[in-house]
Amino acid sequence: MSVRPPARLGRSVGRRFLFEWAGVGCAGVIVVVLCVLWRLTSGADHLVYDRLLSARSLAVSPDIVLVEIDNASVAALGRWPWPREAHARLVEQLAKAGAAAVVYDVLFTEPSPDDAHFAQALRARPAFLPILLTPADDTGHRDAVLPVAPLAQAAAGVGHINLEVDSDGIVRSVALFEGDAQQRWPQLMVPVWRALRSGAVKLAHGTPAAAQRDDVLHAAAPGTESRFLIPFSANSLTYHKVSFADVVEGRVPPEQLRGHVAIVGVTASGLYDRFATPLSGTLGPLPGVYVHAVVLDTLLNGTAIQPAPPIMVVLVSLAPLLLLLAGFLVLSPLRTLLLLALLIAVSLGASAGMLHSARLWLPPVPAIVALLVVYPVWSWRRLEMTMAYLRKELRQLADEPYLLPEVPTQRREFAGDALAQQMALMAQAAQRLQDMRRFVWDSLDSVPEPILVADLRGVVLIANHASRAYLARLKVSAAEGRLMQDVFGDLSLVKPIDPAPDAMAFAHAHWPAPLDPARGEFAELMERGVEVRARDGSDYLLRYARCTNAQGQAVGWIAGLVDVTELHDAERQREDALRLLSHDMRSPQASIVALVETERERGTLASEPVRGVMERIERYARRSLKLADDFVQLARAESQVYALEPTSLAELLIDASDEVWPQARAKRIQIDTAFEGEQMGWINADRSLMTRALVNVLNNAVKYSPADTRIVCTVGLDDHVPPRVVCSIRDQGYGIAHEDQARLFQPFQRFHAEQRPEVSGAGLGMAFVKTVVTRHGGDVQLESEPGEGTVLTMSLPAFDAPV
Repeated sequence: MSVRPPARLGRSVGRRFLFEWAGVGCAGVIVVVLCVLWRLTSGADHLVYDRLLSARSLAVSPDIVLVEIDNASVAALGRWPWPREAHARLVEQLAKAGAAAVVYDVLFTEPSPDDAHFAQALRARPAFLPILLTPADDTGHRDAVLPVAPLAQAAAGVGHINLEVDSDGIVRSVALFEGDAQQRWPQLMVPVWRALRSGAVKLAHGTPAAAQRDDVLHAAAPGTESRFLIPFSANSLTYHKVSFADVVEGRVPPEQLRGHVAIVGVTASGLYDRFATPLSGTLGPLPGVYVHAVVLDTLLNGTAIQPAPPIMVVLVSLAPLLLLLAGFLVLSPLRTLLLLALLIAVSLGASAGMLHSARLWLPPVPAIVALLVVYPVWSWRRLEMTMAYLRKELRQLADEPYLLPEVPTQRREFAGDALAQQMALMAQAAQRLQDMRRFVWDSLDSVPEPILVADLRGVVLIANHASRAYLARLKVSAAEGRLMQDVFGDLSLVKPIDPAPDAMAFAHAHWPAPLDPARGEFAELMERGVEVRARDGSDYLLRYARCTNAQGQAVGWIAGLVDVTELHDAERQREDALRLLSHDMRSPQASIVALVETERERGTLASEPVRGVMERIERYARRSLKLADDFVQLARAESQVYALEPTSLAELLIDASDEVWPQARAKRIQIDTAFEGEQMGWINADRSLMTRALVNVLNNAVKYSPADTRIVCTVGLDDHVPPRVVCSIRDQGYGIAHEDQARLFQPFQRFHAEQRPEVSGAGLGMAFVKTVVTRHGGDVQLESEPGEGTVLTMSLPAFDAPV
């Protein structure tokens, strides 16, 4: 799983990722809106509604009794329609039995001679008669066909019995009010319900408390239908029912009718008055009288199902869509598929829960359709984009020159369909990856020094052949899977590579904690390296290096262990050689010089031949002594640890001028020093070595300048970042040819030896200057023209600048 999936693909691909994600989301929103507003999924919604409705059963009201005009009644009373006298006798029997109210689902729109008798019977008990509303004409006007006047006047209320079917021919809802712009008529059960609420009609079991609620009429404003979904159930055929003929003949016990609302309607098969309902698959078509009974039962018990308004359906349908879109950003394809299935199940479950518990119908199909449209579209776009990206990257990889040696093979041509080309490119990339992996392994194993590769926590992942051999000599188990701190735990610290005293104290105070690469406070120390010593006395240089990926992110560490035992032996031999030069070779020469001076003071060199020989011996001895001193100084400048301290370069230049003043005075050469402003040129330097370097430069300027000339020394601070101290020494000497300037700082290089044989030297002075300045973090520049003098410029880091 990835919180930011396009991050690995680059900025342009990530922007395209977001654009396509937003486009797919907008497409899903459009699908939801069209499905809800244009009712594109009404058929599927009706199917889901019917299945959910059939999954529950509601108890029917015991105070409703159906008086059926059934096949037995038709057989007993003759052909339909019957004379009004038969209906009058029925109402009289119902009133005699104590029926609470009589509701007719039979139209009486034509006059009959028995209307007076029938009207008189209707007045005995609250009676409710139906009207017929004609379809609207072109102007929207609808006519109401009322019962004949005597019956209408005798009735306690009238109402329409129109039942509208959906597009699939099924009755699912009822409008409590229908009409036109001029008038509205209630549904036949509305006046019955109002009479029950007002107490005009009293039921045997009392009026249910839910009947007092009027939320079902919340939309009963002028011009509205106050339509609700009828809660049909498997018990819709279980209302108590009696035959019309049985009631007329007095064969029905009065207690079955007393205190009940008697609804009279047609159920005979020859008088087809049946409607398809959501439960027709189980119950078959329901007669209209049963539908009206369910409507009255719904009003009495407050079980009406309200259809959710379109705006609510849109908002609710967008919730699973937004969750799926969020899943596209953070989930893998498999988890996204599981999320899709879960959202579909949750949509169906939420719709069923709202239907059964809150009696609110929220169609789930718009949300499901949006999910089923968005998911394959997104999957296709992701697959297409991924293939295009892989194809591009693999093509670039295939076109790049392969730097590793490979077996000569015939060049592949990536032909065929897109998938075959993709597979061929992938096979080539996989082969190159395997070759590269093998190359890395071979390279690591070929390195003679131990190399360990660890992750960010310091756990060793790879150990080359040399490291395994090193650990075997120390009788240490395999390094893979162990912490580097444990692998190198037996090594003792000799010194850090950083010569600073605080680094030395810091390393010794915390050892062996710096061996853990996960400790960030020791990272800089270990990247510079430390000298360690193994149990067998061998010395090693141990260094850590960060391992990064192609994006520059740190992913691990590489540890290298270099055996420096032989190097230390060589350093000791060099120190012995320096001691030999500085003592054993200098001592005889110094003794010769001292002996000559002693004999001169005793006056034994009066003879001219003897004096000449002794002077030559003294000159050669002093030259050998100077050569030994210069060689020792150069070797120490190259190898010894510098004792750095804040130092004024101007003061060092003054000290150097004082030291060479006798030679300059002998040739009447003037040495001038100038400082820019009040800058004293503070640097971090080894005073003795830097002074010796300045003395060498000034000595050369004096030696290779004619008499009665001038040497100018300046010290200043330049404006570079970081700042640097610049020292320039300008003479008026013989100059250096351009072809010789490149060899000026090489050891044992002398110029003007043939033109100026009186000037002696070994050619190590300028090599010493170059070494000292370079090791101080500076550089040396030379400007010279033959016969016009020389300018030597030294540039060194200022004291507060990093070296």
